Amino acid sequence: MIGNPAYPTYQVFLAVGLAALVCGLVMPLFIRLMRHEGVGQQIRADGPQRHLVKQGTPTMGGVVILLAVLVSCALVAEWTPGLVLAVAATLVTGSLGLLDDIESVAHGRSLGLTPSQKMAGLILISVAFCLVAVNVCGVAPTISFPGGLVIDLGVLTTTFAVGDVTVSVPWIYVAFVFLLMAGLSNAVNLTDGLDGLAGGCTMVVMLFMAMVAFRYNELDLAILAASIAGACVGFLWHNCYPASIFMGDTGSLALGAAFASLAVLTKTEVTSLIMGGLFICEALSVMIQVISFKLTGRRVFLMAPIHHHFEKLGWKENKVVVRFWIVSAAFAALGFALYFQLG
Repeated sequence: MIGNPAYPTYQVFLAVGLAALVCGLVMPLFIRLMRHEGVGQQIRADGPQRHLVKQGTPTMGGVVILLAVLVSCALVAEWTPGLVLAVAATLVTGSLGLLDDIESVAHGRSLGLTPSQKMAGLILISVAFCLVAVNVCGVAPTISFPGGLVIDLGVLTTTFAVGDVTVSVPWIYVAFVFLLMAGLSNAVNLTDGLDGLAGGCTMVVMLFMAMVAFRYNELDLAILAASIAGACVGFLWHNCYPASIFMGDTGSLALGAAFASLAVLTKTEVTSLIMGGLFICEALSVMIQVISFKLTGRRVFLMAPIHHHFEKLGWKENKVVVRFWIVSAAFAALGFALYFQLG
């Protein structure tokens, strides 16, 4: 471990810099590899016509993002059970996204794994994560709201013995963690539709999550969040408009899972939904569009997710991205402020 533990803030900032450096330097090599292998993004045919020029742009940049996060954490953090669990959940979810990207590239289409296959994977990951968090890391099966309200989701708990180990299964909390992890993973995935959008919004949110974890006295989780923010900085150097590479589902699903993992381990499950409000809005726009069209045959938005709606209104891609970064920062700041209202 590098850095002086007597100066924890230094370690957090060091993690940002290391991850940004690793990601920024390794990404050009990865881009060349993807181009050599002919691995490119498949663009949906019903999307904005201006996006068709992005067809074939190298994808799976999430692999390098995760590599940078791993290197930064390995050099700066102490591998506590919470950090190991959060990193494991992030990597396994990223592997699920990688399978989706490989399937998409192999079949030359914008869709990879089927929704049921993705959902099955997310169920297994979230349930395993929740059980380890509760039984190994001591996470309480409760959720806290600003103002001090705490709801116990462990009222329906089954306890059984596995050898000399007692395992508790808080069924309601398990279901909640699944909704949180699957929801945020898919929300970040839906946000990843414009150059620099998902990476920039994740960077902003993770900087605030690092402050939350630091205040929660979880330095290693703060280092993880800071490493993700730094990796996003390095990625944005190559992903800003016009993008030289996309993160793919490898990156977007993993980043969403990391966000959910940090929220559970710092007990900010509710305020995290406010901090990630931009992601939630993107997901809700798709749900509203689908429900409205099925019930009335009419679309609420010109196109969903909502960032495409603004493109259809005539906004330039860069304009949409920068303004969404600003909105994301506002949501993150609001959630961080409300975090201090937790009892």
